[in-house]
Order: sequence, then C-alpha cells, then structure tokens
Amino acid sequence: MGQSLCCIQVDQSTVGVKEKFGKYTDVLEPGCHCVPWCFGYQLAGRLSLRVQQLDVKCETKTKDNVFVTVVASIQYRAVAENAADAFYKLSNTKAQIQSYVFDVIRASVPRLELDSVFEQKNDIAKAVEQELEKAMSAYGFEIVQTLIVDIEPDVRVKKAMNEINAGKYSVLRVAANEKAEAEKILQIKKAEGEAESKYLSGLGIARQRQAIVDGLRDSVLAFSENVPGTSAKDVMDMVLVTQYFDTMKDIGAASKSSAVFIPHGPGAVRDVASQIRQGLLQAENVHH
Repeated sequence: MGQSLCCIQVDQSTVGVKEKFGKYTDVLEPGCHCVPWCFGYQLAGRLSLRVQQLDVKCETKTKDNVFVTVVASIQYRAVAENAADAFYKLSNTKAQIQSYVFDVIRASVPRLELDSVFEQKNDIAKAVEQELEKAMSAYGFEIVQTLIVDIEPDVRVKKAMNEINAGKYSVLRVAANEKAEAEKILQIKKAEGEAESKYLSGLGIARQRQAIVDGLRDSVLAFSENVPGTSAKDVMDMVLVTQYFDTMKDIGAASKSSAVFIPHGPGAVRDVASQIRQGLLQAENVHH
C-alpha cells in the first residue's frame, strides 16, 4: 500500500479519497489507481468500510436514586456512497457517537426504576440506535446495531441488594421448614384422634351390647317368676320371635329400605332363635 510512480493501491473494504490542489475530486474504489501528483492530484486519505465497534460507558441515576453504569456497544460503518461526507464532515467519529449515546441514556434511564432498567434494556438500546441512525446518517455513517451489554449498579447498592435477597431466601427457607413441621404435627394428631375415636366407638358398642344382654336377661327372669310353668328358654324364644316380627314390620313400613331375604317359617324362626340364644349364652358366660 503506498504511492509510487503516481500509482496507488486501495485495499479491499477500503476507499481512497482523491484531491486536486486540496479540493475533493473523487472516491477511489479498491484496486490500483493512477494519481499524477505532478498535476496536483494526491491521495487525501483512506476510509475503512468495515464494521467497527465502540463500547461506551455511561454513568447515570435511576428514578429510585440508584447510580448505575450502563455499557452500550455500538456497531457502525461508513457508507461507500457517502464516503466524502464520512471523511470530511467529522474529525472524531467516536467522540461524536459517544456524545449521542450519553444524551439518550441519560434521558431514558432516569425515568425508570432500577428493576425496570434491567427489564427494558432492549428498549433503551432501540432508542439509542434510532437517535444515532438519525444523527449519523447526515455524516455518511450507518448504525448497524446497538446493544446494552451491561448494567452495573453502584457497588454499595449491589451489596445491599444481595444481603436483602439472602435474608429473604433465608426467611423463606425457615417458613417452609416451619410449615412442613406444622403439617407433620397435624398428621400425627389426626392419626391419634382417629385411633382414640375408634377405641371409644368400640367401647361404646361393647357397652351397648352388654346392656342389651343384661336387659334381656332381667326380662326373662322377671317373666319366668310372674308366669308359673314357663322356663327361661320358652320366654327367650317368645322374645326372639316378637323381635323377629317387629323387624319384618319395620322393613316393610320403610319406603326406602333395602330388600332383605331371610328364611321364613316356624322352622327358620326356631333356627334363628337357636342362633341368637347361643350367642347370648356365650356373651353371658364371658360376662360372668
């Protein structure tokens, strides 16, 4: 790359700016060109058409008074058709871009709280890109992409936020343990209550059956004493038969009773009486 015998070489992705006696005349495309310096022509400079990147750090304050450092990454390039504007109009392209980035970020972030800054970083990047595109297009540059690559709160604020979150998670863990322990106690108490309920229910049924046995026994003895010539067996059979017919009557009178099929007839009644009497005698033996 250089100038020798009035010939110059322009590399790929680069354009040259040619002047005559200090006045702009043409843009030289990549390749070999003749620039006769003896006639006043010269190569004023070269302009890269490659995409360049500029990282801009901007410190500002959020709506909730938290200082943050926002890092924006700007990707831009010169437009070949406007190479003369890009070469002559700006003396310091990076400083110009940085000024616009500062202006947009410091106008956008103070309207948002810290959490919203993280959530809306793409919106901030879009606003920066739109402002830069509008401003830099007049100078022959194109904004390829704008990214917000980092949002860094003040060190003391970050430390305080970490402590708050650590405390919050600790409280949540303790609450979860307490809840699990409470549920465990409830399950144990429920099981103990069910066991006690079943015990009391069984005890009540046993006492009820014992009372029935005692009542029948007293009735049989009293009837035998008041009616001479009757044995306890005769009285028991009569009581059982009476209860049998009372049961049949109750089943027939109920409108929604379930169908019950039992043996019917004197012989069947005798069998039923024999079974019930046997059970009562066994219960009485256990009682004594």
